Amino acid sequence: MQKMPEIMLAMRLYFSQQGKTRNARPAVRVALAGIIVGVMVMILTICIVVGFKQTVTNKVAGFGAHIQVVSFDNNNTYDLHPIDVSDSLLAALGSYEHVVSAAPFITKPGMLKTDSSFHGMVLKGTDYWDFFAHNIIEGTLPSSPQEILVSRATAQALQLRVGEAVNSYFVDETDVRARRFKIVGLYDTGFGQFDDLFVLTPLETARRLQGWEKNTYSGVEVLIDDIAHLDEVADKVFFATVHQMDENGYNVYYVQTLQEQNPAIFAWLDLLDMNVIVIIILMLLVAGFNMVSGLIILILDGVQLIGTLKALGADNRFVQRIFLTQAAMLIGKGVLWGNILGLGLATVQYFGHVMPLDAATYYVSSVPIVFAWGWIIALNVLTIVFSLLILLLPSVIISKISPAKVMHFE
Repeated sequence: MQKMPEIMLAMRLYFSQQGKTRNARPAVRVALAGIIVGVMVMILTICIVVGFKQTVTNKVAGFGAHIQVVSFDNNNTYDLHPIDVSDSLLAALGSYEHVVSAAPFITKPGMLKTDSSFHGMVLKGTDYWDFFAHNIIEGTLPSSPQEILVSRATAQALQLRVGEAVNSYFVDETDVRARRFKIVGLYDTGFGQFDDLFVLTPLETARRLQGWEKNTYSGVEVLIDDIAHLDEVADKVFFATVHQMDENGYNVYYVQTLQEQNPAIFAWLDLLDMNVIVIIILMLLVAGFNMVSGLIILILDGVQLIGTLKALGADNRFVQRIFLTQAAMLIGKGVLWGNILGLGLATVQYFGHVMPLDAATYYVSSVPIVFAWGWIIALNVLTIVFSLLILLLPSVIISKISPAKVMHFE
């Protein structure tokens, strides 16, 4: 209850037009604008950077999963040495917490050829279609032998359409295998690096092409529900496969995460984190500087009020709380409008995709937006706390004001 009088006085000064002189209004407005712009920029930065990281990570995982179990003789190509995977191992991998799917796959590098053009590709056999089902733009998913799903970019490069057939060639150590496939669908993920490469077909089609026995695959793809649990699940997969040995006593399986498969992409994403930190620090400093200058103007504009209150017996802390409360109201107003503008612009981009990007450079066709509410709330709290703490220093000016001198100040 002891703080009520100064809070009520601060609110009266804040909402009273008489409490704003012509000299104070521009400075206060600049301080308010600084907070609004700072909060807006920080919110947009978080939404965009989290959107980039989540979108790119999901696309990379869609093509190669979060975790892959492949042959220990992995040669970092798509022509992988086959491994035997039992049904019990697949069931065990799929039963771990946070695992969405554990699905076998087979890959085989090859070439698509028409009468006028050819295109290098990797044929991937899979029976897990969730990712491509969300990115198919024409036709259907492959469901029977000799059917394939190609990217729109590949179809355009070869001047092919859904329903047409195309010849494919696969080079082995001793011969060249030719197959004729029917294009039943087109997909487009916006990730040109992979769209230009992968052609999808049912798992059994790829097995027949390789001539492999049942339960023999290029590897197993493990998808998880949240990349935050990647290391935890990768450790479980590693310990589930580490004791599998071949006839010579060597480990059969090699476990790798999507970060290990695509180091360049994730190194680029890690740089975005540093950019976010730099932007947030700069915006906080700008907002803090504006609020300091605004509070100083408020104090100088209210110097006669300060002198009068001190003459009536008010101590320095009482007067400080009055002006800090006024500043807190300005901060609250700035944070509110910064959130409205920042979230408003993010919403427009989320639904309207008004800011396009070059997919070949940024892996996405428009600026991605993710509303990371935990980060947004933390950012608002940080802004308010930082602004209030930094205002404690200029409020010390109040203790230097003498009532006797103020009586002669005009």
